[in-house]
Amino acid sequence: MAKRDFYEVLGVDKSASADEIKKAYRQKALQHHPDRNPGNKESEEHFKEAAEAYEVLSDPDKKARYDRYGHAGIGSSAASDGGMGGFGNMEDIFSRFGDVFSEFGFGGGGFQQGGRSVNRGSNLRVKLKLTLSEIAHGVEKKIRVNKQVSCAECQGTGAEKGSSYNTCTTCHGSGYVNRVQRTFIGQIQTTTPCPTCNGEGKIITKKCKACHGHGITEGEEVVSIKIPAGVENNMQLSVSGQGNAAARGGIPGDLIVLIEEMEHELLKRNGSNLYYDHYINIADAAMGITIEVPTIDGKASVKVDAGTQSGNILRLKGKGLPRLNQYGKGDILVNISVWTPQNLTSEEKKALESLRKSPNFNPDPGKKNKSFFQRIHEMFD
Repeated sequence: MAKRDFYEVLGVDKSASADEIKKAYRQKALQHHPDRNPGNKESEEHFKEAAEAYEVLSDPDKKARYDRYGHAGIGSSAASDGGMGGFGNMEDIFSRFGDVFSEFGFGGGGFQQGGRSVNRGSNLRVKLKLTLSEIAHGVEKKIRVNKQVSCAECQGTGAEKGSSYNTCTTCHGSGYVNRVQRTFIGQIQTTTPCPTCNGEGKIITKKCKACHGHGITEGEEVVSIKIPAGVENNMQLSVSGQGNAAARGGIPGDLIVLIEEMEHELLKRNGSNLYYDHYINIADAAMGITIEVPTIDGKASVKVDAGTQSGNILRLKGKGLPRLNQYGKGDILVNISVWTPQNLTSEEKKALESLRKSPNFNPDPGKKNKSFFQRIHEMFD
């Protein structure tokens, strides 16, 4: 099922401010909150959808990539098949946006899970080199990443054998404590992280020897990354949850993938179009010829008409790159350059001298021979 536009999900315009986006998300989350809709799977999906939209639109960098490239720019298009973007479960949402939910005043399991202070791992950044062919067709890459991983000895809890901890007696596992203060306008209740367990809801009684109670160790993982067709150089994709692991069972960070496009030997790229310079001699330009032009996956035969002038542009429609997050492909544009011979032999000079004064050899641009910029403009008009 195709993802909906994030602005449509939250019901805001692209020009909406950060406060307007947060307010819109708060309203959607309140409408579909699980405490208000127990057992309602449809509301749960809307709740997750709104959270994913807010995660992107509340982050200036992600919002900028989304505005330019759509879902492919932040990797959300691959979320349905285990790739980039999205939330795995409700716990992720409550933990990520606990500050928003705290304004609702909800009780129950959903809020209490989100109320606990949950650690979050840091993001990782990697560069990924891609050939023009891989960019044209999209590709799945597996890369080996050195990062912080969840401790295998304690399953990331930080406690020896994964069970050497007790529920905090101060907050009774909620991670938060309520304080009531009396002021001149009456009593005010505030909710703050528990000072005893630092908001985690549990106390470690015996630390894991392998990770010294942190729940994470240095390790290595192979990460599979799905790259959509049509990505551009220096574009960033985010693989959700594949960054550094978080201390004591928290939420892992993201893996930020920077696309590095490898230069093609013959073709030059500009957006979805590809450019190629081809030289022909004077005889071929005068009488016409069929040439071979490189494409992404091979070669194509192109007819050069008799009388072709240097600077003429030949267009191979639809032979360029896919347009990211759009339909259709760009073109291959072939710039024809007529090669002027140098270091002529005496026989060649005599042959050309006999043709020098021929009427057909006299330059006559007229109206048919337009400038390079005119031809490019008319081609894309």
